[in-house]
Amino acid sequence: MMSPNQFPETRGGSHSTTVRRTPVQIIHIIGNFMRVWSVYSMYRYLSQTGASVVLFIFSCLVPSSILFLLLQKPWKGRPLSNTQVVPSVINGGITALYFILWGKGLQSCGPLRVILAEYSGAFLGVLSAVLYGRRGHIWKKVGGLSAMLASFYFLSQGDDPGTEVYTEEGLGIRNMLFPVLAGVLSALRRVISRRVSLKNQLKRRLHAITITSATCFLFPVAMWDMIIGSTEIELPFSAWAFSSTVLFGIILIFYVDSIAEERLHMVFSSPRHLMVAAGCIIIMEIVYKMDFSLLGFLICAAILGFGIYEATSLDHTRKDALQNSDLSNAVFEDQIQMSPLPT
Repeated sequence: MMSPNQFPETRGGSHSTTVRRTPVQIIHIIGNFMRVWSVYSMYRYLSQTGASVVLFIFSCLVPSSILFLLLQKPWKGRPLSNTQVVPSVINGGITALYFILWGKGLQSCGPLRVILAEYSGAFLGVLSAVLYGRRGHIWKKVGGLSAMLASFYFLSQGDDPGTEVYTEEGLGIRNMLFPVLAGVLSALRRVISRRVSLKNQLKRRLHAITITSATCFLFPVAMWDMIIGSTEIELPFSAWAFSSTVLFGIILIFYVDSIAEERLHMVFSSPRHLMVAAGCIIIMEIVYKMDFSLLGFLICAAILGFGIYEATSLDHTRKDALQNSDLSNAVFEDQIQMSPLPT
């Protein structure tokens, strides 16, 4: 027989779970805010000085890779197999290409568009549905893809006051290709890291190898860029732009997103993650006094969030089914434990 206090206890357990997750949610919000702040400081530095974006990113990756190696020590502990190291090195090449496209997108489109375009990695959800998903969910994902494309199109029609080229006309959809492709590559490197290892500790060790290999892949590109532009561009140093990009934009955000994925089950390309980033963007747009339309931004962010939700609809279905299964199992176990003994 079921106890009458069973469902209140279930609600109490849910409340305690929410309380336990609150510190992690606060850490996630603060970490993303600092990361968005680093992007805006980097954009301000690059737009005011005309510095090379590839050189700047490479100069930030060098200390970041050293810090990751010192923190994770991939050479210690259980030896890593070639089936783990080789994909991580290949992932470093993808990461280097991601940084190049992301930096070019930041330079041409501005921080608002490049941050929102990072969520274009949900395109991979549509591809997975076409290849491996159920046919009933394909149309939902296609609808989500259409909504995402519409939001990026609306973003491309705005003006960017930080550049000297696109002040009278919209940016154009072609300039949005750099950050959109960077977002897809960012999602691809996350997928590869999950495929290589599902254990967080091992994933962090392999991430140190990935960032180090990305630095090595980016080295010849940065040297070539320095040779080509060294006679025309001076590189004044900005301590805040450099340190914030290293500490918050590369290192801290990795651990924050890892904790959020482990504790909150919040992946990067998700509407909840987008909502946090959108709030941080609004604050930074006001602080940096950018040409910002709040209503237009909210409309584009809402369309993008809807598109992401529909593009990952199959994942939501599986997650809800798993949660319902866990809840039903918990209720069944409570019924067994609380059933009266025979007299």
